[in-house]
Amino acid sequence: MSPLAARRAFALFGSTLLALTAVAATAPAATAATDPERVILTPTADPATSQTLTWRSDGSGDPVLQIAPAADPDRVDTVEGADTASVNGTFHAATATGLTPGTDYRYRVGDGTSFSPWRVFTTASSGADPFTFLYFGDIQNGISTGGATMVRAALAAEPDAELAVHAGDLINTADSESEWTEWFDAIGPEAAGTMNHITAPGNHEYSLLSLSRYWTAQFPGAGNGPTGGRHLPETVYHTDYQGVRFVVLNSNYRNAAPLSTRSWLDTQQRWLADTLESNPHEWTVVTFHHPVFSNSPSRDNRPLRDAWLDTLEEHGVDLVLQGHDHSYARGNLTANRTDDPAVQTGTVYTVAVTGTKMYDVSDGNWTSNGAEARVQIADTPTFQAVEVDGDRLVYTARTADGTVVDAFTIDKSDGKRVTDTL
Repeated sequence: MSPLAARRAFALFGSTLLALTAVAATAPAATAATDPERVILTPTADPATSQTLTWRSDGSGDPVLQIAPAADPDRVDTVEGADTASVNGTFHAATATGLTPGTDYRYRVGDGTSFSPWRVFTTASSGADPFTFLYFGDIQNGISTGGATMVRAALAAEPDAELAVHAGDLINTADSESEWTEWFDAIGPEAAGTMNHITAPGNHEYSLLSLSRYWTAQFPGAGNGPTGGRHLPETVYHTDYQGVRFVVLNSNYRNAAPLSTRSWLDTQQRWLADTLESNPHEWTVVTFHHPVFSNSPSRDNRPLRDAWLDTLEEHGVDLVLQGHDHSYARGNLTANRTDDPAVQTGTVYTVAVTGTKMYDVSDGNWTSNGAEARVQIADTPTFQAVEVDGDRLVYTARTADGTVVDAFTIDKSDGKRVTDTL
């Protein structure tokens, strides 16, 4: 068992007890605890050399991050943090820079008197070393029961996963203190504090036209997104991790830009095109909440499809990871079929759900817009593990009991072939 896996296994029992307690904890807390809580790693543009931590406290002292190489724990550097928001306590953020790639770092956060436990994270390597990441759809409903079960099954199945991608609707009510508490309990303090979390906002992270007060306090982004659009600088960004460029977009055109949808989406499209054009890596993964091809019979996100689909295809994006439709699907443009029915080329589009709310499925929105749903499953929450190793990417979707419901491989050793493997 790797050191990372061992740390997470040790924390799993305690976090399970927290989740059971959280089922009954529905009332918002008046203030945060004195000791730092909700400590989470959020990615910078280059997690090989820098790392951002966010956390919450009662705000009684000056926030600091203490960090040292795990191999030399006495060489502690202190990084000054900043207060970022006041929501049932004070949120803080601190970014360590000048880190060495592929290195274990021991850290804690606090105010100089009260500190979080020491934990260890590993910076990304400077090259395209193999790694695994997890992908979760909407956790949103039944967080402390269904969502927590799925997250813990994922962490148990993939104990060496180095980061997690969350495709929106982490919670159901944007500013619910109790639901955010359940979300952090579901993830668990060990996984929150030792692996990077790439998060895209969903419509439930909005209250009418307002982004959750918790969002940027907890997930500040990498700071390299587009400017000039409402909520774009803090919710749109990219981060590079061991040969993969991860790109986060904000698909909430009904909430963030109801009166200027096309302009708002076009701003992201131009930034996306530049970001994909400048990608130095072999792989590209894009995540946002609303699917370009809806899995639900009554839904259609035509403004997204009109604004972004051509850019995703023309720049050869490998995976587009989405949520929102509370079911599972995986598909591609029909133009990307081959003579072999098990093989496609081009971009793969997925929809997934992790929580307990489920919708019916239909492939009508796929087929009427030049696409096909190769796999479509209703009433089935899943987690996804994606292994990236050189010119191969292996994707597996599982239920909590380990049943594989979808699997495929993208092989770039000779062109690009996406092969069904289930």
